[in-house]
Amino acid sequence: MKRILFLLQAIFFAPACAWANEAAGRAEGPALFGIPLDFILFALVLLGVALFHSKTLQVALTGVTTIIVYKLIFTGFKHGDGLAGLGLHFQHEWVILTNLFCLLVGFALLSAHFEHSKVPDVLPRFLPGGWVGSFVLLVLIFILSSFLDNIAAALIGGTIAKTVFRNKVHIGYLAAIVAASNAGGAGSVVGDTTTTMMWIAGISPAAVLHAYAGAVVALVIFGIPGALQQDKYSPIQADHTTVFKIDFARVMIVAVILIIAIGTNVVVNVKFSEVSDSFPFIGVAVWAALLACTPLRSPDWKLLPETFKGSLFLLSLVVCASLMPVEKLPIASWGTALGLGYVSAVFDNIPLTALAIKQGGYDWGVLAYTVGFGGSMVWFGSSAGVALSNLFPEAKSVANWIRHGWMVIVAYTVGFFVMLTLVGWHPSADRYHNPATQAEQSLHSAPTEQPLAPPPSH
Repeated sequence: MKRILFLLQAIFFAPACAWANEAAGRAEGPALFGIPLDFILFALVLLGVALFHSKTLQVALTGVTTIIVYKLIFTGFKHGDGLAGLGLHFQHEWVILTNLFCLLVGFALLSAHFEHSKVPDVLPRFLPGGWVGSFVLLVLIFILSSFLDNIAAALIGGTIAKTVFRNKVHIGYLAAIVAASNAGGAGSVVGDTTTTMMWIAGISPAAVLHAYAGAVVALVIFGIPGALQQDKYSPIQADHTTVFKIDFARVMIVAVILIIAIGTNVVVNVKFSEVSDSFPFIGVAVWAALLACTPLRSPDWKLLPETFKGSLFLLSLVVCASLMPVEKLPIASWGTALGLGYVSAVFDNIPLTALAIKQGGYDWGVLAYTVGFGGSMVWFGSSAGVALSNLFPEAKSVANWIRHGWMVIVAYTVGFFVMLTLVGWHPSADRYHNPATQAEQSLHSAPTEQPLAPPPSH
């Protein structure tokens, strides 16, 4: 462990030291081949996460510390230099970070409520035989992920698959389960961490809804081949004899908390938008609801230690992203969004989403599809894939995942262009949007985008 951290620190600090003399007194900071060193350090953090799956929290914490030290010495922060600038940075970020932490932990407990309600145990009763049953299970995972966290939907789907396929689940079908959970959460602000981040940042739930235009198409494209693979490998055998008693109290708790979360966010951003950045209203509301429902059914508190570590890992990556000079990123366009999906297959989509939110100028529904679904192309490209691979260790092979899950890559690409054709590209113009960036985007990218996404007539 110490060797890994030492290696990462050496990798991170070596470029900075090499540029130290040249960087002194330069507000822009050092760059390598025209790329600001901030982004290179960030890429190394993500590379460390990809290489050291068992030490992701340590890698993320080492990375965020390194980037902060680098910016203290060389570039300063957006709101000032030194410790004062760092303090001002977190003063601007603490509400988003607190909301995200509360929701990550709270939704993990919420998912456990749903799992313990026995509803997932009853679902296999509705599965038909043959490959159609395997496909229907993917559809159910897709639907579950729209109102549960995609990690929970993938784990519930994997658990059901383990039962109905007699512990013989094809790697191609495992890829399809992850893809279904990520696609199902792409158009819902409570279905994926990336869309939840957009929601917390003040982006309307309706702004990501059209991600389903691509996600539904993708589900069909990867779902049918995945179901056929699984049926050939091990046909479905659902248990219709065991009687399960649904805990409707837990179902009600899930519904109440989701309603409170959505309602709070809508009220705060519509009625009290002037104070929405001053307090983590939605995170506090979710936890108030969780605690208020405790006398009815107690949450599964034993999940907290692991959930806390996982949430801290994701927050560390989000902090890294918040420290990047987003004004130096490529102009937001549909091509950039498409590329981010492929990048998220090998780099975590959480920090990529954080960067895009900071930059602004994206069509949030298109971005939600690409960063939410794109990570399905490799097993460690999304949190759902990592979680499911812990349940099925044989899935931890990039070569086998791509070989048997090829249809996910095809589905992502086809689904993207179908979505772009149906709904077009509509860049945001909200408070996170940089008007200068939009002007430059319109100047440089409008001619190439218009044939695919003609502006609506008025």
